[in-house]
Amino acid sequence: MSDETKAMFSIYDEPISEQQSPSSTTEESPDEIASHLSLDASVVPYIGQQFVTHDAAYEFYSQFAKRRGFSIRRHRTEGKEGVGKGLTRRYFVCHRAGNTPSKQPSLKPQRNRKSTRCGCQAYMRISKISDGGMHEWRVTGFVNYHNHELLEPDQVRFLPAYRVISDPDKTRILMFYKSGITVQQMMRLLELEKCVEPGKLPFTEKDVRNFIQSLRKLDQEEEGIDLLRMCKSIKERDPNFCYNFTVDSSNKLENIAWSYASSVQSYDIFGDAVVFDTSHRIAALDMPLGIWIGMNNYGLPCFFGCVLLREGNSQSFAWALQVFLSFMNGKSPQTILTDQNACLKEAIEIEMPDSKHAICLWFIVGKFPSWFNAVLGERYTEWKMEFYRLYSCENIEEFEIGWHEMVENYGFQTNRHIASLYACRSLWALPYLRGHFFAGFCTAGASKLINAFIQRFLSAQTQLAHFVEQVAVTVDYRDQTSELQSMQQNLQNISFKTGAPMEAHAASILTPYAFSKLQDELVMATHYACFQTDNNSFLIRHHSKTHTGGDRTVTWVPHHELLSCSCRMFEFSGILCWHALRVLSTANCFQIPDHYMPLRWRRTHYSVVLGRGNGIFDDQSEKVKTLQLMLSDLLNEAVKSKERVELISMEVEGLLVRLRQQPVNKSRKMEFIN
Repeated sequence: MSDETKAMFSIYDEPISEQQSPSSTTEESPDEIASHLSLDASVVPYIGQQFVTHDAAYEFYSQFAKRRGFSIRRHRTEGKEGVGKGLTRRYFVCHRAGNTPSKQPSLKPQRNRKSTRCGCQAYMRISKISDGGMHEWRVTGFVNYHNHELLEPDQVRFLPAYRVISDPDKTRILMFYKSGITVQQMMRLLELEKCVEPGKLPFTEKDVRNFIQSLRKLDQEEEGIDLLRMCKSIKERDPNFCYNFTVDSSNKLENIAWSYASSVQSYDIFGDAVVFDTSHRIAALDMPLGIWIGMNNYGLPCFFGCVLLREGNSQSFAWALQVFLSFMNGKSPQTILTDQNACLKEAIEIEMPDSKHAICLWFIVGKFPSWFNAVLGERYTEWKMEFYRLYSCENIEEFEIGWHEMVENYGFQTNRHIASLYACRSLWALPYLRGHFFAGFCTAGASKLINAFIQRFLSAQTQLAHFVEQVAVTVDYRDQTSELQSMQQNLQNISFKTGAPMEAHAASILTPYAFSKLQDELVMATHYACFQTDNNSFLIRHHSKTHTGGDRTVTWVPHHELLSCSCRMFEFSGILCWHALRVLSTANCFQIPDHYMPLRWRRTHYSVVLGRGNGIFDDQSEKVKTLQLMLSDLLNEAVKSKERVELISMEVEGLLVRLRQQPVNKSRKMEFIN
C-alpha cells in the first residue's frame, strides 16, 4: 500500500467549501457512456438514470464507490433562486475532490494533518425533473476518472465513510462498556459473535473509542448532582459512611471525598503507612482521582478512601488531606507515599507535618523510558541496574559517592531529570528513608498488588453517580478476597528452616506473610559471626569476610530487652534484621521480645478482636488483655488443621449464641483499648 493510500485511512472526510466544485461539470462523451454501459448497467451510474429521491441517488452512488475502491461526499447544491434555494441540482463527488483549504490563523493549537484532497474529478450530478406534477431525480452528469489510486476491497472498508457502527452493535458495546472490559476485548467478542476473522469488523478500535467517548460527554452539572444524591442515599442506609464536598461560586460540584465504615476501621489498625495515588482521572468529569491505600497484616492492599478534585493544585490537595484526616478521627499516618507532585508535597507539609512524606519509586521508574531511553541507547539497561544499586545503598555516604560517579560515567552533568531526582533524593532513596516505617510498600511486589487493586474498580466506570457504589462493591469484594487468602495462608503447613526456638515462637504469633519475612532473616543470621565489643554492643560480620566492609553494629540491653541495629531494618519494615536476630541467638534467647513483633503484623489485634466502638470497663482491662491472648492461642491452635477449624467454628458459634443472650449495661462508660 502506498504512503498516499495509508494517509487516507487516518483522516476523516473534510467539509468542502461552497466555492469549490468539480473541475469538470460536462456530461460524458458518447464513447465514455458506451464504455460504462458495457459494464453491468444495474450497478454503474449512467446518464438518464432515475431515482425517487436525491438520498436514494446518493446511496446508489455510495455503494458503487465502495465497490470501486473510494468513497463520496455531498458537494454542491443549486436552485432556481440561487445556490441552495429551490433545490433542482446536486453534486456528489469523490472524497478526494477539491484542493486543501487554506487554514486561517488561530490562537488555538491545531493538528498538523495531511489532507487527502488531490483535485480528483470523479463526480455524479443529478437534476430534479418535473413531469405532470410528478418529481424525480435523473443523472445528468457522470465522470468516473480518478487521478489517484483506488483501494482494494479489503482496504476500502477502512475509509471513514464506511466505518459505521450499527445500532445493535452500539447496544452491545454499551453493555460491554458498563461491564468494565477493555476495547480490545469488546472487539474480540464482537468478532466471535459475528463469526468474522480478527480485524474484519466494519469498524475499528478507534471508532469504538470515539463512540465510548461520546457516551462520556454528559452534562457535568447533572453528574455532580447525581453523585451527591448517591452519597446521601448511601449515608441514609449506612450512618457510618463518610463523605464531604465543596461547590464553586456557581453551585457546581468542585471536590468530593468519601470513605466507608470498614475503611475507617482498617485505617485504625493499618494506617501507619499510606499510599496516596493521584495518578488517575475520572473521564466522566475529567477530574483527578486520589485513592488512599494501606497494607494489612497479610501483605494485601486495603482501601481507606477516595477523593475527586476539580483541580490538582495545592489548595485542592490541602482540602483533600483535611477531609481525610476528619474521616480518620484526626489520626495522621506515620508515613505517606505519593507521586512526584510539587503541589501535593506542599499540602502534606502543611496538613500532615508529623508524617514522613516519601515518593513511591514505581511512579519514578515508570517515567524512565521516556526520560533516558533515547539519551542512553544501548546503555539504558546498564544504567537502570546502577540506579537500583544506588537506590538500595545502606548509608547516605555510599549513595552520595555513587551518585556523583554515575553522573560522571554517563555524562548526566546537564540532564534536568537527573538533577531533579537528586534534588528530591531524600524523598525516594532508601538511605534517607530507612529510619521510617513503610510497611513493605517500597518493594516491586507491592506496586503490582496496588496497581491491580486500583485497576479493578477503575475499569468498572460507567456514570459517575454509580462510581461510589462500584468502588464499595469492589472494596467489599477485595475484603472478602483478603479474608479468604488470609485463611488459606493460615491453613498452610509451616515449614521450619532453622529449628531455632525463636522461629517456632514467631510462627505462632505472626501472620504467614510477616513470618516468611522474619524466617528469611533467621536463615541469613546463621551465616554471620557475632563479636561483642563492650557490655551492650556487638559487631556482626559475614563469616567469610575478614575486613570491615558490610559490618553492622547492634546494641542489646538484656535487662530492658532493647535492640538497635545500624541497618535500621526494624524501623523500616517492622521485621527484625538478621543482625539483631544473630545477637539474640548469641544471647541464648528462645523468644523474640514481644515489642519486636508489632501488633500490625500479628495474626490477631486488639482492635480486630474487640471491634471499633465496642469499649470495655476500666477495671476489666487486664481481663480483656488475657482474653485476647487466649483468643490468639485459640486461633493458632485451630489453624493447624481443617478438622480443628471446623470444631472451633461449631463451638464458637454456640458460644456466641449464649453470649448474645446476656444483658448489656449500656449506661456504663465504655472506652477503646489502643
